[in-house]
Amino acid sequence: MNSRSVVIERPGEHRLESGPPPEPGPGEVRLRVAAAGICMSDREVYDGHRDAGYVRYPVVPGHEWSGTVDAVGVGVDAGLVGRGAVAEGFRNCGICRRCRSGDTSLCAAGYDETGFTRPGAFADHVVVPARLLHPLADDADLRAAALLEPAAVVAAAVRAGRAEAGERVAVVGAGTLGLLAVQLLAAGSPGELAVVDPRAERGARALEFGASEAFAPREAAELAGRYDLVVETAGAPSTAASSCLLARRGGRVVLTGMFTPGATGIDPVHLSLSQLTVRSVFGAPSSAWSFAVRAFGAGLIDPGPLITHEFPLEGFADAVALVGGGDPKTGKVLLRP
Repeated sequence: MNSRSVVIERPGEHRLESGPPPEPGPGEVRLRVAAAGICMSDREVYDGHRDAGYVRYPVVPGHEWSGTVDAVGVGVDAGLVGRGAVAEGFRNCGICRRCRSGDTSLCAAGYDETGFTRPGAFADHVVVPARLLHPLADDADLRAAALLEPAAVVAAAVRAGRAEAGERVAVVGAGTLGLLAVQLLAAGSPGELAVVDPRAERGARALEFGASEAFAPREAAELAGRYDLVVETAGAPSTAASSCLLARRGGRVVLTGMFTPGATGIDPVHLSLSQLTVRSVFGAPSSAWSFAVRAFGAGLIDPGPLITHEFPLEGFADAVALVGGGDPKTGKVLLRP
C-alpha cells in the first residue's frame, strides 16, 4: 500500500508525496491517522514565520492528531495494534534532570517535536516512540481526540494556575485554547468564569462552553484587579500585559499564547507591587497529557464542537488558508486522511 503525506519543502511551497508507509523502528509504533488539526503554529511553518530553532525543513507538519495503531516495532507490545491513541509531541530524552523531575517539556536534550522537527500527522501514517503513546478508550471519538494536544497545553496551564473551587477566574482569548480552558476550568466549580475576547461570536460560544460572563477587552479593562487566576490563551500583542492587570494583588497569571517579538511588555512596577505569580506554558509535560486524556475519557472536556471545517490531504492549501484568516466562524480546521 502507498502512504501519502503533505511535505512543506520550504516556506510557501508544499507537495503531496506518496510512497511506502513508514516502518516503525525498535520501540516505535505506527498509527493510521484518523484526524489532524491545523493550528497557527502550522500556518507559521507554512508562511516561514516560525523561529528557525523550532522547525526543520523539509517537514511533514501535524502535531495535533489522533489515530489507530497498525504496526509496532521490536520491543513494543503487539496488543497495541488496533488501539485508538494520541501521542505526546515532544521527543523528550527521559533521562535528563528536567525529565526526571517530570518537566518533560523542558528536556535539556534540546527541542525535538513531531510535526516540526520530525515527520508529523498531515499524512496517512505517523511513527512515534511507543513511550509517548496515550491509548484511548475503545469507544473514543477519534475526530474529537485530534484536539487532545491543545487540551494537554490547557491542562498544563490550569494545573500551573492551581485553580480552586469558588475562585474568580478569567480566560483571555476564546480560540481553541481558550474554549478548552473554559471547559476544563468550569469542571472545577469556579465562583466566576469570565472570558475576554474582542469577537462577540466567540464570547457567546464561551458561554455555551461553561463561562459565566463574556467581555470585550474594553469592558474587561474596568475589571482590573478582580480575578484570582487569569489564563491567557490569545498570544496577541497586548494580552500578556492586560492579563496581569486583570489579576488581583497576589493573584496568578498563566501565559499560554504564543507571542511574537514586539508584544507589549509586562509592567515590572505593577508586577512587583501586586506580588503576582506569572507562569508561562510552551507545550505540555507528560503529566498534563495524562490529565487531558483522563478528562476527555470522563467527559469533562469535549473538543468536538470546536471543529468547523474538514478537508482531505489534497485540500491542505485551502485548509491552511482558513487558519488565521480572521473569520470568527472558523473554528478548528481538520485534515482527515
